[in-house]
Amino acid sequence: MTALDWTVITIYLAGLITLAALLARKQKNQQDYYLAGRKTRWWQSGFSTMATQLSAISFVSAPAFVALKEGGGLKWLCYEFGVPLGLLVVIIFIIPVLHREGYISIYEYLEGRFNRETRCLVSILFQLGRGLATAVAVLAGGLILSTVLPITTLQAIIVIGAVTIIYDAIGGIRVVIISDVIQMIIIIVGIVVCGGAALRLVGWSNAWETLAPERLSILDFKHWGIHPDGHYGFWPMALGGIFLYASYYGCDQSQVQRELSVGNVRDVRKSLLFNVFCRYPIVLMYCLVGVFVGAVFMMPDTFSQLASNLQVEPGTLSEVLRQDPDRMVPMFVLAFLPPGVVGIVFIAVLSALMSSLDSAINSLSAVTMEDYYKVYIKPDATEKHYLRVSKVLTVFWGIFSIVAALVFAGISGARRQTTIVLINAVGSLLYGPILAAFLLGLTVRRIGPFHAFIGVLSGIITNILVWRLTEISWLWWNLTGFTSAALVALLMSFVVGAEVDLANRNLTRSFRDFISGWKRSYTMVMIYFFLIIIVAYMIQKIA
Repeated sequence: MTALDWTVITIYLAGLITLAALLARKQKNQQDYYLAGRKTRWWQSGFSTMATQLSAISFVSAPAFVALKEGGGLKWLCYEFGVPLGLLVVIIFIIPVLHREGYISIYEYLEGRFNRETRCLVSILFQLGRGLATAVAVLAGGLILSTVLPITTLQAIIVIGAVTIIYDAIGGIRVVIISDVIQMIIIIVGIVVCGGAALRLVGWSNAWETLAPERLSILDFKHWGIHPDGHYGFWPMALGGIFLYASYYGCDQSQVQRELSVGNVRDVRKSLLFNVFCRYPIVLMYCLVGVFVGAVFMMPDTFSQLASNLQVEPGTLSEVLRQDPDRMVPMFVLAFLPPGVVGIVFIAVLSALMSSLDSAINSLSAVTMEDYYKVYIKPDATEKHYLRVSKVLTVFWGIFSIVAALVFAGISGARRQTTIVLINAVGSLLYGPILAAFLLGLTVRRIGPFHAFIGVLSGIITNILVWRLTEISWLWWNLTGFTSAALVALLMSFVVGAEVDLANRNLTRSFRDFISGWKRSYTMVMIYFFLIIIVAYMIQKIA
């Protein structure tokens, strides 16, 4: 990297910290720090949510999955099949109630509907799952930086974590959202630049012909994900994905917190519908980058040129990529892009990483504050005190993520697979049972506190057993956890009895109330579900 590249990156990072300091002047209480005063516009929330989802994990790992990872390929597009229907569940059943009640921590709902024990259980599960998943994202950033800089992965993890903690702790959710909007634009620019440069090197026809035919396959209706060779079949990706995304967008504080910062439910719906229709095109762009950049690494002439530009032996380069396929995109950027442009693209990579990390540690701070500190430690403190402690908790969770990432970095298994798979597998152990707790509370009147608590525990135990005793795809864990939790809770409500006082409990109003005025939009979502499958089929046929 040249001095110009470093100048571009330094200006960007300094700008983020300056922006955080300016926005911090408007912070007076927790509503400002965690919910931006509920003044976020729907398009800002939509961009921010998408920036977190389409993060450094996607920018680096998705192309690596398409081009290099064993068993990978364009089948990565199947991850998107569950998004429209999963978000439809969130829009109709979950978000209206959570937004109406004005929560900071969404797990406060579970105390109102069930009891404090259920709230604490699910809150702990969120903190465990999101904390570990965030650590994996930090590890991805460390791998990227260590490719660019003359430092180790461990040193890189500390650098990127420290910068993010500083601006996040100062600026709160407002700087997270605004920076995410900027970062989403930069990410799209980075995708176009990388894809265009690679395509220019190999040509359209050569790109498709170079990759192995199995990597160009997308739709696999034969495998159900009950054996290792079928984990990316259509059925686990689509059906398991519905439960994965319903839980992620509707029951994960790091995502819902943005929607709670929007002024009204109507705009929240717009924000989520924006994600429904815009995610797939951008993920398709990620995958095309994988095809084009992957072809550069597969073609002997361009691979030799790449190794020469990086000043490493081809054999050494091949071994590095075998161990850490996520290094593919950063290596391509360093080898083939001109000074200044390298800095811009790495800003895109860093932006994508930070958009995941900043929102995660802010949401973890919010949950720790609302569900534990204010309840058990200091329930009667001033807003000034809570605001100060909120920032301390943000720093704490940032440090936790860094330390956990350092631990992951020492585990060879975590480094040998693309981090995007690892991060989703961590969440899938917990997402199903958490989704069951919310949906049962919102829709089934007879479910009481004891039923819900035992149901969630049974869902987690079921997933652990499925994980340890079978080879079923982790995508199915979202369904097995949900089904086990829901069935056990319902069974307990009939065996033990339903002693539920719903006088002050929050349930979803009638289905008709929530689809009123939005039937056309929801119909379009259903059509879009089938449309993206058709598009995938057409790409497969053309390729």
